[in-house]
Amino acid sequence: MTTREKTALVLGANGGVGGEIARALLQRGWMVQALARDPASASRRWDGEGTPEWIKGDAMDGAAVMNAAEGASLIVHAVNPPGYRDWDKLVLPMLDNTIAAAKAGGATIVLPGTVYNFGSDAFDNPTETAPQNPVTRKGKIRVEMEKRLRDASASGARSLIVRCGDFFGPRAANNWFSQGLVKPGKPVTSISYPGNKGVGHQWAYLPDVGETVAQLVEHRDQFEPFAVFHMEGHWDGDGTRMIEAIRYAAGNPGISARRFPWWALVLASPFVTLFREMREMRYLWSVPLRMRNTKLVKVLGAEPHTDWDVAVRTTLQAMGCLASPPALPHSSPSVTAASAR
Repeated sequence: MTTREKTALVLGANGGVGGEIARALLQRGWMVQALARDPASASRRWDGEGTPEWIKGDAMDGAAVMNAAEGASLIVHAVNPPGYRDWDKLVLPMLDNTIAAAKAGGATIVLPGTVYNFGSDAFDNPTETAPQNPVTRKGKIRVEMEKRLRDASASGARSLIVRCGDFFGPRAANNWFSQGLVKPGKPVTSISYPGNKGVGHQWAYLPDVGETVAQLVEHRDQFEPFAVFHMEGHWDGDGTRMIEAIRYAAGNPGISARRFPWWALVLASPFVTLFREMREMRYLWSVPLRMRNTKLVKVLGAEPHTDWDVAVRTTLQAMGCLASPPALPHSSPSVTAASAR
């Protein structure tokens, strides 16, 4: 490939999913440019093999995005307002800036997607083409994002969307694992589980997401202009697998698991944006939704997948919830452990 073919602009590289995608691309020999309002601060916080070229700018500034994308064949759109604040005012304008830059430079857009697009009518095994009838504000914005990318693909801006379950990982923030199940910075003494008893839930370990995206983009010329893939991720069939992985990582099989206090979110929702958004997602914990990776596996042969216990222990260690270094061996995403099921 030429230098341009392996040059990517990552918007949101200092976030959880954007950072993992950037790291995976760097490991595969890509030149990664990253937009940040404070490049010096972003550079100091960065860890991992390889370093992006940090460019000063804001995703809300169309000219800054256009300039940063010059020479890139790939734009990873993984930028989100922190804490879900002002989603209705910021998310779509930022995406429009990315689309304009992709059209101008002939770049492919990568969007990390979610399950929020789907309402209960799509349960419990939605395919990539299942109807999208979201029941939340955030879900409706997600659907509109994909619609704009689909429309843009007809005029030269190719798109690749990878939909995943609930994120968790060593650098993740504002997610159910760190905001609901356990408390960051404190030893694990109890687990607060949001799901109904016996209801399955789908998780996505962010390093696996990064590696999956990095592998898919190297096949992008084989895809339709608007391509969507589902990740299997880590499927917890009845809500107990994640609980047991946390207990194992903490070295205490007797840690209590109690029901998540939904009533507290109801009381706090008018005052805390994050809690309001979490409350809206309650329906995803009441019924099982399992996106299958059949289409993805046909392309990659297998989905990158880190062992449950390694993934959870690495996450808890990074959150400051474990007193000792990880006893489990470090594991990079395996390409043989997950396949179409």
